[in-house]
Amino acid sequence: MSTETIIFIGVAIYMLAMLGVGFYASRKTHTITEFVVAGRGMPVFLLSTTIIATWFGGGTMMGTAGASYDRGMLGVIADPIGAAVALLLVGFFFARLIRRLRILTVADFMRQRFGRIAEMAITATTLFANIAWVGAMLVAFSLIFESLTGTPMIIGIFSGAIVIFVYTAVGGLWAVAITDFIQMLIIIIGLFVLLVVVLVDVGGWSTISVQLPENTFRLLPLENTGEQWLNYLRAWTIIGLVDLSAQTLIQRVLAAKSERAAQNSFYLGSIGYLSFGMIPVTLGIIASVTLPELAASEAVIPTLAIEHLHPVAVAVFVGAMLAAIMSSADSALLGCASVLANNVLPLVKRQPSPKLSLLVARLAIPACGIIAIVVALKIQVVFDLMLDSNILGMATIIVPFIFGVWWKKANRSGALAAMGVGLTAWISTLFIAPELPADFIGLAASLVTMLVVTPLTQKLDPPRGLRDSDGNPVEMKDRLGVLPLIKRA
Repeated sequence: MSTETIIFIGVAIYMLAMLGVGFYASRKTHTITEFVVAGRGMPVFLLSTTIIATWFGGGTMMGTAGASYDRGMLGVIADPIGAAVALLLVGFFFARLIRRLRILTVADFMRQRFGRIAEMAITATTLFANIAWVGAMLVAFSLIFESLTGTPMIIGIFSGAIVIFVYTAVGGLWAVAITDFIQMLIIIIGLFVLLVVVLVDVGGWSTISVQLPENTFRLLPLENTGEQWLNYLRAWTIIGLVDLSAQTLIQRVLAAKSERAAQNSFYLGSIGYLSFGMIPVTLGIIASVTLPELAASEAVIPTLAIEHLHPVAVAVFVGAMLAAIMSSADSALLGCASVLANNVLPLVKRQPSPKLSLLVARLAIPACGIIAIVVALKIQVVFDLMLDSNILGMATIIVPFIFGVWWKKANRSGALAAMGVGLTAWISTLFIAPELPADFIGLAASLVTMLVVTPLTQKLDPPRGLRDSDGNPVEMKDRLGVLPLIKRA
C-alpha cells in the first residue's frame, strides 16, 4: 500500500475511536453541570492531562515548530514558554478561589463581581478567542492532510471538524478529558519517536549546534528600541497573562474534585506542557539547518516525518498530530458552548430548564464550529491566528479579571471604565501607530484606568462580594496555591 493509503486508514481508525469515546462519555453526561464541568469530580491525573492537551494543539505541534524554524527561541516566547507560565500562575494565584465559587463559567464570576455588562463583555471575548482558536486548529488539521496526502485544504477542514463536533457535543467535558488522555499518550509517543529518529539521522545534536546562527537561543530583543521591547512584552503577555481568564482553563479549575486537585493539576500541567512543548521547538531548530529552503515553515513537522519515518510510522505520527489538534479544538468549542448555554441563553429565556440548557450547549458546538470553519478558510496561518485570538482579552478583560480576584476594592465602575478605555486605546493604536502592538497598548491603558477610577468611585459604587453557586458568601483568605502537594493521612 502507498503511504497515502496507510495514512487514510490510520486516520479513519483514529477518528472512529474518538467518536466511540465520545458516545461512551455521554453516559455520564445528563445535566449542564456534568456537561460543562464534569460534575466537579475530576481527579488530578485526568485533569492535568486535559490541561496539557487543551493547549498542546496545532499551534504547538506546527505553529511553534514553524516559529522556532524562522526565529529561534525568540519566536516561541508566547508559546510554549508564556503558555506554561500562565498554567503556573493559574495554579498559584487563582485555582483555589475560583474552585471555591462552584460556578460554571468565567463569565459567572464577572457577573457577580462587576454586573451584566462585564459578563457579556467576557462572553464576547470568550467566543471570539475560542472560535479563532478552533479556526487555527482546523487550519493545522488541513495543512497536515495537504502536506502528507495531497488532500485539498477544504476537505481536511471539514472532515476534522465533523468528528470534533460530534464527540464533543455528545459527551461534554468528560468526553473531552478522556479523549485528551488518549490523545496525549499518542502525542508523546509520536514526538519522542520523531525527535530520536531525526537526531540519529542528522548525526546528533552536536552536528546541528555548530551550524546554528548565533542568536538561535537568544531570549531578549535583538535591537534595543521601544518598538522591539513593546512587541517582546506583548509576546510574554498575549498568552502568559491573557489566558489566566480563559474559559478553557477556568473550566478545568471548576471541574476539579477539590481545591488541592485544581492547584496540583495546573502545576503538573505547567511542567508537562513546557517539557513536551520544547520537542517541536527543537525539531523546528533542527529543520532550520537540515531543510533551509522550506517554503512553508509551519509544515516543518510533517515534512520531517515524511523524510525520516517509515510509512507506517508516518501514519502513527499523523495520528499524533491530529490528536494534538483535536485535543485543543474540542476544548475551545466546549468553552463556547458553556458560555452560550449558561450566560447568553438566560437573556433570551428567563430561568431556562436544565434540559434546555443542555440542548443549547450541545447545539452550540456545531454552530460555533461552522463559524470557525469560515475563519479557517479565510486566515490560513496557524501561529498568527492562535495568538491573535487573544487580542480582545488583552485589551479589555484581563485587568478587571485579575483585580476582581485580588483587589477587594475592585468595583463595577472601575472595571467597566478599564474595559472601555482599553478597547478605545487598542482601536486607536491600530489606526494611529499600526507598527506598535495595539492590544498591549490597550492593556496598559486598561490597567491605568482601573487603578485611577476604582478608588474615586468607592462610595458611589461599593464593591460586590463573591458568592458561590448556592448564594453563600465565599471566604477570600487562603487563596494561594500552597496546599501540600500530597494530602497527609
